[in-house]
Order: sequence, then structure tokens, then C-alpha cells
Amino acid sequence: MIKMSVVLAATAIVLVGAQAGPALAVSGTSATAPAALTRGSASPREAAPEPTELTVTGRGSIKTTPDLMRLSVGVEARRAKAGEAFAAVKKGAAKLAEVLMAAGVAKSDLRTNDLSLGTEYDKFPKVVGYRASQGLEALVRDLSKADEIVDAVVAVGEEARLNGISFGVSKTVALVRAARAAAYKDALAKAQQYATLTGCGLGRVVKLEEEGDTSPSRFALAEKDSINPGQGSVTISVRVVYELTQAAE
Repeated sequence: MIKMSVVLAATAIVLVGAQAGPALAVSGTSATAPAALTRGSASPREAAPEPTELTVTGRGSIKTTPDLMRLSVGVEARRAKAGEAFAAVKKGAAKLAEVLMAAGVAKSDLRTNDLSLGTEYDKFPKVVGYRASQGLEALVRDLSKADEIVDAVVAVGEEARLNGISFGVSKTVALVRAARAAAYKDALAKAQQYATLTGCGLGRVVKLEEEGDTSPSRFALAEKDSINPGQGSVTISVRVVYELTQAAE
């Protein structure tokens, strides 16, 4: 009985070895190799390396001449009583608006941007009067009338106030698109140069971010008898992350 048991056990061992043999032959590994490797999967040493990334920034700027002027004006009045000061400034603001419209500013291009009423003291708490003011912003779409409009405001009288001017561009869509294209072109040129310098190939774009000031620079140059809007620009900056690849041999 003991002998028979030994023979059966030996037979079982032979059968197991016969079943495992082909798999081991294909994989070329020892019997102790992991099952995943015996099926032909990649070794950890053969795993693809992490891609190398390159980050560059590009800048695109398109020059343009402003075709809009924003004129900040207002009126101010001082009276002994608060109601009188407020009534006077309302009357002055209405007159100012009429003058601006007569000079060529559309009613829809006028808006109130300031309204105030304050107390004036000789020595606190002694009140000597009240000061009221109201501001208007006029959008001038025809810059050839800029001087005429400013002169008209001054002619309103001593209560009139000129608070400043700024310039802008009416249609910026085309300018922004052109600046965006120039910014990306600049970034791509830099990336291609760095790839060449490092002996790599330039792969796909991994990330793209835009930063930009889409408003033209606003400034004015005062000449002898005219207001010059000068020249502004629309600027876009982009940050692009590229994937670097191994250069072809």
C-alpha cells in the first residue's frame, strides 16, 4: 500500500510538469517566474519613459490707431443752501448735455458717471455753504470733431469741468485674432529652436493658456490746436507646453 501511494504521487508530479512545460518554453523563464511575464507582457524595465515637456511663452502685438474718444466732463456749483446747489448743478448738467449733443455727440453716447453733494465749512461745525457736482462721460465717435467738442464744453462757463480724456478702438475682434495668431507663431518658433538645440523633436501641444490686454493703449498728445489720439496696440500673450520627442536617427 505504501508503494502504490508513492507511485501515484510521482505520476501526479509528472503530469503537472507536462502541463507547465509549454508556457515556460515560450516565455523563456524559470518555473518561478510571475505568471504575467510568462504571458509575454512588458517587463518593468521596458516601460515607456515619462515624456519630456517644454514650456514657452509667445507674445503678439498689433499696432492700431484709436478711433474713439471718451471725454470726461462735468459741472460744479456752490450755494448757501443744499437744495440751491443741487438745483444749480442739475441745470448746469442739462446745459452741458445740450452743448455736447449740438457738437455732434449722440444722446445715447452720454452717461452720468458722478453725482455728489457736500457741505463746506469755515471752521467745523460752522457751515458756510454746499457744493454739488455732476459728471458726464461723452463717447466721441468722430475724432475730427474732438477739438470742437472740447471747446464747446469750455464755453459753457466757469461751472464746467474737464476731467480727462482717453481713447479706444471700436472694432477689436480682427485685431485680437491677429495678435493671437502672432503670439502663437512666436511661441512655436521658440519651441522649435529649443527642440533643435536639445537634439529633440517637437511633439504635440500639451497645454495652451492665453493672457492678454485686448484694450489699446490709451494716451493723448496735445498739439498746438488739436488733440492727437496717438497710437495704441492690442497685445496677447500665450503660454504653451509642448511634448519633446526623440529625434529621428
